[in-house]
Amino acid sequence: MSDRQIDWDPIRVLAKRVLEQGEPLELTDETRALLLRGAREVAISDEDAENALRSLSTATTLLQEVRRRIHDGSWRLSRARDRAYDLRDAGDLDGARQLMRDVLAVEVVPFYREQAEIALEKLTGLAEVRATGQLDPNLNDRPQLTALSQRVQQGHALELTDDVRALLRRMALTAAVSDAETEEALKSPEGAEALMGMILSRLRDGQKRITRALFRMTNLRDSGDIEGARQQMRDVLAVEIVPQYRRMAEEVLRGLDSPPPGA
Repeated sequence: MSDRQIDWDPIRVLAKRVLEQGEPLELTDETRALLLRGAREVAISDEDAENALRSLSTATTLLQEVRRRIHDGSWRLSRARDRAYDLRDAGDLDGARQLMRDVLAVEVVPFYREQAEIALEKLTGLAEVRATGQLDPNLNDRPQLTALSQRVQQGHALELTDDVRALLRRMALTAAVSDAETEEALKSPEGAEALMGMILSRLRDGQKRITRALFRMTNLRDSGDIEGARQQMRDVLAVEIVPQYRRMAEEVLRGLDSPPPGA
């Protein structure tokens, strides 16, 4: 199922009209095809779907079941993945992997199973990075740097291989560490460890700062206090040095400064 994009919006629109707004279900050829495709994508057999399409009542039940599997699977995966990432960053890779295994133990929708399997594979890769200190080119930089930091915290020496040096140089750029600072730090394992800690600290603090500011900004904007909402982003820009989070604040601020559509 990974060879094409999953688009469940037509199913959601149909379900809202029929199941929430009370419109009668019309079993046109287009609707039948939509329900058959939706059923297949949530692991309902063609035979069961065809049988359900023999009457309006059973077709409506089929629509309800398709929507339920889409909704429940999305909620289950999102919740487990968010918790798994928190555990990953806290160093509990075993706990993070177990959450993905728990999803796979109950999930039937192929798309959600595939996403859980990908997450589990990445978490397993990070566990290998932490255990060996060897980087994996298929994994993202920041989680690998976190895994290396956790390895150092466990008492292992940081091996300044070419791959590790390259990773630190790339990540230093994302945390606004100058080239001169980076190269000086890379002269020794101790300096590299300190650089790694600085990078992760800046990224972690910046992420918390922008997340909290966006929450406050949204509440102020929705209550009509546009100036207060703008100030949240200005406060971020007054202290933030991480380029990614500065760009986010600048984009939000530009959006708040733009006139509303039709004004």
